[in-house]
Amino acid sequence: MHTESIERWVHDHTFGQDRKKSAEHRTLIVIAITLVTMAVEVAAGISFGSMALLADGLHMGSHASALAISAFAYYYTRRHAKDARFNFGTGKVSSLAGFAGAVVLVLFALVMAWESVARFISPVTIGFDQAIFVAVLGLIVNGICLRILGGHGHSHGQSRREGDGDDHDGHAHGHPDHNFRSAYLHVLADALTSLLAIFALLAGKYLAQGWLDPFMGAVGAVLVVRWSWGLLHASARVLLDMQAPEELREEIREAIESEGDHRISDMHVWSVGPGLYAAEIAVVSSQPLETAGYYDLLPKNLGIVHITVETHPCASPALTAL
Repeated sequence: MHTESIERWVHDHTFGQDRKKSAEHRTLIVIAITLVTMAVEVAAGISFGSMALLADGLHMGSHASALAISAFAYYYTRRHAKDARFNFGTGKVSSLAGFAGAVVLVLFALVMAWESVARFISPVTIGFDQAIFVAVLGLIVNGICLRILGGHGHSHGQSRREGDGDDHDGHAHGHPDHNFRSAYLHVLADALTSLLAIFALLAGKYLAQGWLDPFMGAVGAVLVVRWSWGLLHASARVLLDMQAPEELREEIREAIESEGDHRISDMHVWSVGPGLYAAEIAVVSSQPLETAGYYDLLPKNLGIVHITVETHPCASPALTAL
């Protein structure tokens, strides 16, 4: 009897997650810049007795720790991409790291809000010249870091075409990388804090409007929470295996139902990584195709990397009611 090797139908589940992404390289550069700035500010704060410099240096350290979560997630994703214990590869590590980063951002915002309220109740004397210098230095450093990361990580929408947009990372343009977005938001939040601080400090020094310092801190906290909520929502959808966006599911439905009398009676599509989706589809037809036939019907730019098709033959092609 003729036999054929089963290897033809066997595939791994790395889906490109074993390759080093450019976003990982950029994140490591930003961490290095942040750590150098932290060391300089802490050393200067201790040498010159400046609490403003020392505090900002420690603040830089907290963001370096948060960015380290993103860097570790990229490493872990690559290191375990071929680990068979992960049913669909390690793509979801990106969303897990993004969720963790968003939680850290929320905690950071709560600390900002608490400190702002405390300073409203008990105002403190501000060394305007030193504080302005520190805020400007922080803004410059964060501006450089944002430039290195690129402007693609910050995205509030939930469309599958939004997010990192890094074509070199091995998946289609515009798919969300929640880990990269978390790193970007941390740097953006720091830049926003510095910008609001500069405005408030200048108003306090030249217009005697000292109340603006804690007020801007509260405004910054609200904005950071808003950004964090978007990332929490997007990453949680992936971690909880919620249905892929309606736009993607409609493209799948149109592609399959355009062939003869095939109708989809049940469909589950969920994300297994940045721009990567798995699908389980039940099709009713009087002349069902082989599984490979349905896969061939799907546009190749949808990011469907794993598909299971269940077919149900029917006697009549009159399925318009489904």
